[in-house]
Amino acid sequence: MNLDARRNVILSFIVLVIGIYLFRLFYMQVLDDTWTLRAQEIAEKRKEIFPPRGVIFDRNGKKIVTNQTYYNLMMVEDSIQNLDTAAFAQLIGWTVPEVRQRFKDIVEGEGTYYNKITGKRTSNYQKIRAYPFLKELTLEEMSKIAPHLANFKGFHEEATSARNYPYKSAANILGYLSEVTREEIEEDHFYKPSNNIGRAGIERFYEEELRGVKGIKYIVTSALNNAIESYADGKYDTTARQAEPLKMGMDVVLQAYGEQLMQKKKGCIVAIEPSSGEILSMVSAPSYDPNLLVGKRNISSNYPKLATDPNLPLFPRPLQAEYPPGSIFKLVQSLIAMQEGVITANTGFPCDKSLVGCHNHPSARNIAEAIQYSCNPYYYMTVRRIIQQGVKKNAFADAEYGLNKWYRYIRSFGLGDIFDTDVSGQRPGLIPNSKFYDKWYGHHTWAFSTIRSISIGQGEVKLTPLQMANIVAIIANKGWYYTPHFVRSIGRKGPRPEFKKRHWTMINYKHFDPVIEGMRMVVNVPGGTGKMARLEDIVVCGKTGTVQNPHGEDHSVFFAFAPMNKPKIAVAVFVENAGWGGTWAAPIASLIIEKYLKGKVSDPEKEKRILEAQIAYKSAH
Repeated sequence: MNLDARRNVILSFIVLVIGIYLFRLFYMQVLDDTWTLRAQEIAEKRKEIFPPRGVIFDRNGKKIVTNQTYYNLMMVEDSIQNLDTAAFAQLIGWTVPEVRQRFKDIVEGEGTYYNKITGKRTSNYQKIRAYPFLKELTLEEMSKIAPHLANFKGFHEEATSARNYPYKSAANILGYLSEVTREEIEEDHFYKPSNNIGRAGIERFYEEELRGVKGIKYIVTSALNNAIESYADGKYDTTARQAEPLKMGMDVVLQAYGEQLMQKKKGCIVAIEPSSGEILSMVSAPSYDPNLLVGKRNISSNYPKLATDPNLPLFPRPLQAEYPPGSIFKLVQSLIAMQEGVITANTGFPCDKSLVGCHNHPSARNIAEAIQYSCNPYYYMTVRRIIQQGVKKNAFADAEYGLNKWYRYIRSFGLGDIFDTDVSGQRPGLIPNSKFYDKWYGHHTWAFSTIRSISIGQGEVKLTPLQMANIVAIIANKGWYYTPHFVRSIGRKGPRPEFKKRHWTMINYKHFDPVIEGMRMVVNVPGGTGKMARLEDIVVCGKTGTVQNPHGEDHSVFFAFAPMNKPKIAVAVFVENAGWGGTWAAPIASLIIEKYLKGKVSDPEKEKRILEAQIAYKSAH
């Protein structure tokens, strides 16, 4: 036989075998879905063990988020045998149509998979996989069902956990969990159907830190698909590990007290520890019990009620409400003016009401008195000197130059932007520069007289309450701040590195002393606008603000720090539609300060007045 012909036959045979093999491999992996299903069936022998979610503590070691055991009634369709639907419905307290509909919902909820090669669409639902038929059953509810499950093959109980909030506070900070979507499962294989994921607040921001590490258990099954033993005596099994706890800088007792003070009011309280940037309290009023959004049943029942409440309890006011700051902004204007050298600590101006309206008080002879009296004409004159410095011959070009310099100073206080931190859902507020006004009025067609309202914290300037609290923390620190943040430590690792970096303003340290003295006089000297924040044995330094509101009653604002020497707390209070800042916001701030520093309050009448007040709050009917 011709050797070349024999070689060609052999080579042809080898090529044919390889071709058949490659085609079969392609068919199995791409065209034939049954092999994918078989791979998934094999994977079901690899059981994933989910750990309890990480616990959260406050700054004093109090547990503020824990886990509570619940149960899911699981089903595996492949294992269901001769189901007596009527008896099963009676066991779980449903009707037969409801049971049948639940089976359909589970299948439809898994969605479909589209095979681009074959053009076929197949269900993601797998008969060999366990799915939750009933979710979030209490121990009492499951104890009525579990003894009878032997009569219903294919159903079994599975312990799970849900969050519990012992203090019923800080819902706007902690957030909530809800069930993962199909898209989230496909994007991150950590999750399976019926798992929960953080949806808001700390639960969302620290999702990966809180969810822990899954364990794996391999099992050997019989021909009837029953687990009979661990594979290799558990040699390859791994243990699920609960996440390390989060320790927050928040004081949960202070948080609960702040929510109590703000009940039947709209507004917020933000308190920061100046020396660390840790947020001690962040009240958004009205608030709600975070346990209302634990589990799918609670979310389905309570979320629509919260979402349609006219008082907007789900709106995170400290982070997203952008208010004109009012007179508290005069402190920042004082610092910029002294740094620019357009005034000194001892510069005085007459209270000329023809420039801008003001209340009756003596003319301020220096910065401290201007702050004490909250003199509007004083700051009209001061900010005009910042904006119109005479650097440019053209008045409009001069205003552009001065405003942009002012803008750089303001931005160094962390304003006009969001903080790079674990406080999610922030808005940046608004700090206008020359480009902003050019859009409104045109290039070189505006001057200080056009934008004069910014001198007293009105007009276009907008800040969030978190930013307001950080301003007073900066003043307490005399020129610097740490990024405001919630979590002080993940396990024993301490804060994130970015939370340990100091941020410096463009203001020299020496200029803060006259401003702080003025804040002391606001609260502690006759004629000051914040006398209702005075405490007998703690020197409070503060500033009132009354923010004009074109839609109704003015807003009441106050921010302060204490003690004057070695400050431990900086707080901003904003009460919507409450009028003058000294009437409502100032006493609330003093109660928060005293509660934090002393653990109790010394003026029960002041406390009673605040607790009983209902301001611009729409009662439910």
